[in-house]
Amino acid sequence: MKKKQGKKKKLTKKDKIPESNAFRNIETKVPSIDPKSKKSTGIPKYIADRMAKRIFFTAGIPTIMGMSVFVVSYIIVTRNIAEIPPSSTIAISALFFLIGLGGLSFGILSASWDKEPGSFFGIENIPMNIERAKAAFRPASQNYDEKK
Repeated sequence: MKKKQGKKKKLTKKDKIPESNAFRNIETKVPSIDPKSKKSTGIPKYIADRMAKRIFFTAGIPTIMGMSVFVVSYIIVTRNIAEIPPSSTIAISALFFLIGLGGLSFGILSASWDKEPGSFFGIENIPMNIERAKAAFRPASQNYDEKK
């Protein structure tokens, strides 16, 4: 069964826009972003690289160890070196994965946003980076009101 189609309204000469006016406002100047402005456009590359290095050490290594627990446990059990209960293997692996999850957060929050890398552990950067993260999730109007 076909749908009923409404009647199309034909455009009259009054409804048509003259060609001279059709593209009149097309070349209006669009405001561009000033590279010297203080507005944030994302995480700079040198900071992202610093975060990636910290994440590799604080999250990557424990995660690799969490996966290697299964391999080591398998080798120990199959060669009759020791009898390891499966629950112990899972618990130790889960512990390493949790350490890796905490390391992921630590690696992101401890990275310095200055040009210089900062201290080795970067603990002094954590409160400041938490405030930056909170500010990023606030509505834009709320951030505007706080600056005044």
